[in-house]
Formats: sequence, C-alpha cells, structure tokens
Amino acid sequence: MSTLTSAHSLWTLAADTPAGRIPAPVIEYAQLAPTLIVVGAAVVGILVEAFVPRKSRYYVQVFLAFAALASAFAAVVGLAAGGYGSTKAHIAAMGAIAVDGPALFLQGTILLASVVAVFTFAERRLDPAAHGNRVDSFAAQAASVPGSDSEKAAVKAGFTTTEVFPLALFAIAGMLIFPAANDLLTLFVALEVFSLPLYLLCAVARRQRLMSQEAAVKYFLLGAFSSAFLLFGIALFYGYAGSVSYAVIADVVDGTITKIDPALAGTMGNDVLLLMGGALIMTGLLFKVGAVPFHMWTPDVYQGAPTPVTGFMAAATKVAAFGALLRLLYVVLPGLRWDWRPVMWAVAIVTMLAGAVIAVTQTDVKRLLAYSSVAHAGFILAGVIATSEEGVQSVLFYLLAYSFVTIGAFAVVTLVRDAGGEATHLSKWAGLGRRSPLTAAVFAVFLLAFAGIPLTSGFTGKFAVFSAAAEGGAGALVVIGVLSSAIAAFFYIRVIVLMFFSEPKADGPTVAVPSPLTMTTIAVGVAVTLVLGLAPQYFLELAGQASTFVR
Repeated sequence: MSTLTSAHSLWTLAADTPAGRIPAPVIEYAQLAPTLIVVGAAVVGILVEAFVPRKSRYYVQVFLAFAALASAFAAVVGLAAGGYGSTKAHIAAMGAIAVDGPALFLQGTILLASVVAVFTFAERRLDPAAHGNRVDSFAAQAASVPGSDSEKAAVKAGFTTTEVFPLALFAIAGMLIFPAANDLLTLFVALEVFSLPLYLLCAVARRQRLMSQEAAVKYFLLGAFSSAFLLFGIALFYGYAGSVSYAVIADVVDGTITKIDPALAGTMGNDVLLLMGGALIMTGLLFKVGAVPFHMWTPDVYQGAPTPVTGFMAAATKVAAFGALLRLLYVVLPGLRWDWRPVMWAVAIVTMLAGAVIAVTQTDVKRLLAYSSVAHAGFILAGVIATSEEGVQSVLFYLLAYSFVTIGAFAVVTLVRDAGGEATHLSKWAGLGRRSPLTAAVFAVFLLAFAGIPLTSGFTGKFAVFSAAAEGGAGALVVIGVLSSAIAAFFYIRVIVLMFFSEPKADGPTVAVPSPLTMTTIAVGVAVTLVLGLAPQYFLELAGQASTFVR
C-alpha cells in the first residue's frame, strides 16, 4: 500500500512540475526563398487546376511556372550577391539545408535549365490541330485508358493535361533541396519529392502511350529499389554515428566526436556499419546519376517518356544527383577517401566505356542520347574522383554546360516528325541536312558538343574534369576517359554524316515549324554551347568561387 502511495505521489509531483517549453524552430525563410517560391507556385498550380476554367488553364499555368522559376533564379542570384555563396555560407533550417557556393550554383543551374525545359512542355504547334484544337506532347486526359472511348472524347473536346506544370514545379523543388541537403533525412525526402512527379510525367505521352506507361512503371519500380537502398544506408549510418547530420557523421568518421549516446555506444564507430551504409547510399545516388551498373532504366525511360520530359529529366536530375553525391563524398566521407575512391574509379571506368560502346549499336535517337548521358555520367565522375576544389569546380562547370546541350538536343528531336509523331529512328534522319539545313546544323552543334570537339562547351567541360582528375592522381582514368570520348565521337559524327551526306528519302519525315517557345529553348542551347566553348573563363571562375562546401 505504501509503495502505491509513494508511486501515486511521484505521479502527482511529476504532473505538478511545469513542463519545459518546446523551442520553436528557427527557419531562415529568406535564404530558403528559391525553394519556397517554387513550392508555393506548385501549390497555386494545383489550385489553378481546381478553380480556373479549362480553356484558360494552359495560359495561367505556363505564366505561373515561368514567373516562379524566374523569381526563384533571381532569389539565387540575390543570395549569391549577398555573400551566401562564400563569406556568409552556413547551415540553415535547424541544420537541414546548406546555403553555400555549390548549393547556390547548382540551384541556379537547375532553375535556368528548368525555364527552357518548361518552354518545351508548353509547345503546341508541332502536331496538327485535333478537332480544331492545338495539342501538346501530353495525353488529352492522363487517366483515360489508351485507345478508349473516353480518351477519344477527351481529344475531341480539346482537353489538355495542364497538370504537368505543377508536377514539374514539385520535381524542381525537390531537385533544389537535394544538392543542398545537410542531413540524410532531408536528402531522402528531397529524393522522393522530385522522383514521384517524374514517375507521373513519364507516363503521360500523347502518342505511343503504352510505351510511355511502360517507361513510367520501369522507372517507378527501379526508383523504388534505389530509394530502399538509400533508406537502408541511412539507417546504418544512424547506427554508426547516432545522428543523421552530415557534420556529426563526418566527426565520427574522423574520430573527433566528443559526445557519445549511451544507447548507441555498442554500434557507434563500427566500421562495418559505415562501409555498408556508405555503399548503400552511394548505390541510391548512382542510380539517379545513371552510372553503370545502375543505368538499366535510362534507355527505356528516355525513349518512352514524352520528349520534353526526357530533356528536362536528363539535364536537371543529373545536376541535382551529382550535387548530392559531391556533398556526401566531400562533406561526410572525406575521411573515408581511401575506401571510396577505388570503387568510384571502377564505376567511372565501366560507365564511360559501357555508355560509349553500347551507344554505337543504337538505332533510335533517344536511346542513343540515353547511352550518351550514361557515358557523360562517367566523365563527370572523373571530376568527382579528383577530391580537390578543382574537381568540384570542373564538375559544376560540366553540369552547367551539359544541361543546356541536352535540353537543346531533345528539343530538336521533337521537331523531326512523320505521321506517327516524332521520327526517332535514325534511318528517318538520313538527308535531313538537305531537307532542313538549319535544323540539322543546330543538331550537329549539339552532337559536336557531346563529342567534346574544341570551341564547344563539351570540350571545355571535358578538359576541366580530366585535368582535375590528372592533378588528383587519376592519370590512368584520364587515358580511359579520352579513349571513351574517341569511341563516343564515332557515333556522334556518324549521325552528322547521315544527316548531311545521305540522300533524303521521298517518304522521309518533315521538320515541324515550332512556336517561339521551342525556338527560344534551342537558341539558348546553341548560345550557351558556343559561349562556354569560346569564352568559358568567367563561368569557370564562377564555378571556382562556388566550389567550397560549408560544414
């Protein structure tokens, strides 16, 4: 009885004690403005779908998306001008987001690439009008079964899937957080935020809808595997360090941690957890990058997705994923360099060679560009392996150059059409230089940039990553990279020869005349390709100034 009484008094005393106040989180809204603007616009875009009349939605969504991305880019420039990329670089949002040079540079690149990608989403002049209504690259009603009566009724009524704009904005918001994430949970949430909209965007092609839906299912299933690898790796890292914060994990790796959680004393500092967790997280990130052997989704998804989505995904996802990979290796695991460098060497070599060799066998333009992107992932990994500020600088520059070449190339692919839509089989491109010299010349510029021919951005980018890798002691990797570039140059130049030195077929495809939106995308792509090739110094210095991570 006395025991019960004493226990009761304990409960009473505990209840009488005033509870400690939970501190309110400190969020630096101004420094998170680029992401918040894009998220806010995406939410408004959903409300537009609910409340704006169907005839007006397209114009409202295009304006909203463009205004949001332009405002977010202005916010990035404002933060960089305010010194947040250098002297004022710090960790914001209660330790969740890094505001530093690499984060701002990559966010700016993602936003600029997204602006021109959204222009291709909005293109409505390439296909002939259906029932008096202009149509875009996306299904009239995404929920309809392909070929069903409801789909035919939606086409006849002139419906359009304008939801692609808020979906793209949500994906962009996730991509903005991904390279700036400073703890593993934020990294995982950002990964899901940008992956889920991309799975949906891949499934809504107007033509060849079954192939589009198949691509989306493949991307979703393999993406779920990569997310599972990443999450399992995060759990192991938590067991190893007792925290998901990048700085704490790095301190445990270096052996400079002072406070040990008693509940985790048995596992903290266990190297098996560190190595296994690191391998699983790297697997998740290398999947997003499209590196061999985690590249299997790339050709099928690139071929099946609507071409504007393919261009957007190929450029922006790579920028975000490489940013996250750089931060993980340079901020969290610099003390583990001797363990991860040999693995990344092997991945880079296999990625460069496999991407270049398999691309030679391709007969579809979109699949060829997909394997080309795999090879480029290998070239960028050479810069990552350098483990120096020059390595970070070269990767940032390469990602900037690659983004605009890729979106421009896929924008050109949307123009070459036959009765079934886009004519992506290479045989259809024979003689294109005589049928439409300007289109073929523009595509040739992009292909030469991919090949790394001098006076293009591709040459400057490759020179930067290879010289950084050589200075970092990876000379053998550079030799293999140059050999891979030579193999890759073969299939790029083969397409140029096909376009300019083959006779056009009588029943060959036509080149559609696009609206100013796609023209702007292609013109910006050509301009950036030539400027970064002819006068790259300013942009290299900008990348150099933005190459220091905050910890």
